Amino acid sequence: MFIGGEWVEALSGRTFDSIDPYTGQAWAQVPEAGAADVDSAVAAARGAFDEGPWPRLAGVERARIMRRLARLLEEHAEELAVIEVRDNGKLLREMAGQAALLPEFYDYFAGAADKIGGEVLDSAKTNFFVYQLFEPVGVVGAITAWNSPLMLLAYKLAPALAAGCT
Repeated sequence: MFIGGEWVEALSGRTFDSIDPYTGQAWAQVPEAGAADVDSAVAAARGAFDEGPWPRLAGVERARIMRRLARLLEEHAEELAVIEVRDNGKLLREMAGQAALLPEFYDYFAGAADKIGGEVLDSAKTNFFVYQLFEPVGVVGAITAWNSPLMLLAYKLAPALAAGCT
């Protein structure tokens, strides 16, 4: 698990085997996260939001970093597809297609990151100033399904990152 900027084991120290559905053999050991691990991750994300640079970066800078992530996903698309196949048993062709699309989500929302702002709205009442402001709201928790975790994560993570959330 990656929590607070580092790879960590489950607080319980427990792991479980990830079984390749094709071979029936364990191919990886994964930390068995529990409630305390979730609390630790949320606390780290809250600290990163309250004290870290991400929500305070200019949208242009968040966009630059997100585009770099998109390029890294492109560079490692084949490797990511193979990992997903071993983890969930989908066809390589399907997972390769999904991995090839991942960068598009981050590129798309990177394009929105520097356009998040606000506007003055008309008010039906005199002497009222109405302003709409879009700003990061804080920590985002995203639960995805087992069958396409990278793609489903991109649907949730890319817009949250663009908005400056952690």
